[in-house]
Parts: sequence; structure tokens; C-alpha cells
Amino acid sequence: MADPALLKVAVVGASGYSGEELCALLDHHPSAVVTAIFSRQHAGKTLGEVMPRFSGMGIASLVFTEADPAKVAACDAGTVFLALPHGVAAEYAAAALKARKVVIDLSADFRLRDAEVYADYYGGEHPARELLREAIYAIPELSREAIRNSPLIACAGCYPTSIQLPLIPLLKAGAVDPSGIVASSASGVSGAGRKAAVDYLYAECNESMRAYGLPRHRHLSEIEQQLSAAAGSKVTMTFIPHLAPMNRGIHSTIVATPAKGKSVSDLKAILAEAYANEPFVRLREQAPDTKHVTGTNFCDIALFDEPRTGRVVILSVIDNLVKGAAGQAVQCFNVRAGVSETEGLM
Repeated sequence: MADPALLKVAVVGASGYSGEELCALLDHHPSAVVTAIFSRQHAGKTLGEVMPRFSGMGIASLVFTEADPAKVAACDAGTVFLALPHGVAAEYAAAALKARKVVIDLSADFRLRDAEVYADYYGGEHPARELLREAIYAIPELSREAIRNSPLIACAGCYPTSIQLPLIPLLKAGAVDPSGIVASSASGVSGAGRKAAVDYLYAECNESMRAYGLPRHRHLSEIEQQLSAAAGSKVTMTFIPHLAPMNRGIHSTIVATPAKGKSVSDLKAILAEAYANEPFVRLREQAPDTKHVTGTNFCDIALFDEPRTGRVVILSVIDNLVKGAAGQAVQCFNVRAGVSETEGLM
């Protein structure tokens, strides 16, 4: 049953790419009502003024309030979405939780269980380590029951979502060797966020592709954390992210070794059973394209045998701004608020 108190929502950081996508999804959500939006940069302006795409839509007249933890805590929303950079979200989360609001965080601040790992990968002490034990790492298909009653929901990162959805059911079933996994992933430029930086200028990105974040991208920490939990043993893998010349989308190519006695047909059967009733995971026979998931909350997955090497190639595609960020956050909201999981996403 839906919880009416949670259906009033606020978005903090609504002017970034993920925040903008979140506002667009929530505007046509049949149950959610956006009652407040927050931004330091655009305080006092309407959403329609800042983002003309919302002109004529119901949400366009909302006025940005200056982003401040106390103001967020005092707003009338029962659910607060945090679309903020890592290191910034934690302060807002703490204030909102103290005000008995449900927090759905799109940043990396609460994805890791170990504050020391956070410090190692993110270059500083965790800003609210006492809250880590309260947070639920959230990919609804993999942690739905835990989401239902959690006050602090940490949405998985975009790369990690594309890698975990195909791998976790296989690792849980003991169907792939947890050692020697390699994931090579490519993301659209919007994955870097809305910021002015030379590396992300059109002339720098267009008609070019490059690896980055080597040898240890920040998302590797949460990927290994979750894969290790699924496998029941430490998983150490190779992860190579790339910047691709497209606005949005993630394509992950994962190479793994099937467990002894397991065929690709067995692996496909495990995924088919795991996702038989999941509306947003689609298993494909052909190699999936990012263009077929753009603007959607779908994850498309395909598996291919490589008999020469005894390995399996797994392909996974998502939209980094939807299933990798805002759409996943709305899906988590639907689970937590007790409404249909597909509301606002189909």
C-alpha cells in the first residue's frame, strides 16, 4: 500500500544532468508530487527559466530554493532525492534523516560499507561514516526487499549497474569463476556531469574515444564490494572505463570463465530465471545497442560463447542517466513508497 507521506518529493541538485532527468521523470509520475527543488546556483529562478525543456510542463513553475541542509530538512517533502556530487550529499542526507525523511541518494557517499575503502578511492575521510550502517545499496532487481523499509537508499552507480545485473545472479549460482573477470565499459559524455572542463568539450570528445580512470576507477570499489558479496569470496577484477563520443548510454563488455561443468546455455537459463518477472531487464539473442535503451530504464543483456578460450562474453547496455541514475532512483522510490514499480518509467 502506498505511503502518502512519501509521495511528496524534493530534488536537491536539480540542475545537473541526473537531477534534470529526475525532474522530467517525476513530472509525469502518476503518484509523486514534486514540492521543492534546490540549487545554490539557480536559487530564486524557476525550473522553466533555467531549463527551457520544462516550459509548459507542470513542474516548470517551481522555484529553486537555495540548497542548504536545514532548508531541505524543513521542506514538506517526505522523500528527498539527492542528485549531488560525492562528499556533498552526506550533509544533506544527515539533516533529512534527522527530520525523518526518506533519502534516495544518487551520489557515491553511501554505496560503500567500509569508510576506509571510501577514503582510499575518493581521497578523503567519509563525511558521515556513522550513517553507512543505515544505508541500503540499491539496485531494485537485486535488493528490492531491503529497499522497502530503508530510510537511506544509496542508488548504485551507472557502470556498476551495467556490470552487476548480468554478473550477480551468475556469481550467486556459482556459475562463473569469480577470478579473472574483465569488464571494458564505455559511457556517454553526460556521465561526467554538467561541468565546464576541456576534456568534455564537443571538439575534444567528438569522433574520438579514450580510456580514463586507470588503473583504478572509483566505481571499481562498489563493483568489487557487491560482486564479492554475491560470490561469497573476494572478487578482484579488471575494469576499464572509456569515454565514448555519444551523449548518453553505457555499453559494458564483460569476459568471464564459466564454472566447471557450466555451459553458456546454463548461464542463459540462470539469467532467464532471475529476471523472468523483472520489467526492466531484457535478455537478447543479438548484441544489444545503446540506442535501444536511450531514454529508458531498461538493461539489455546478451551472452555469447567463446569456445576457443573457454570464456563467455557478456554484453550489457543501459542509459547512464536513467537506469544508471534518475530512473533507478525513481524505481527505488516506487518500491519504497509502495506504488507500482513501473510508475513513471514506462
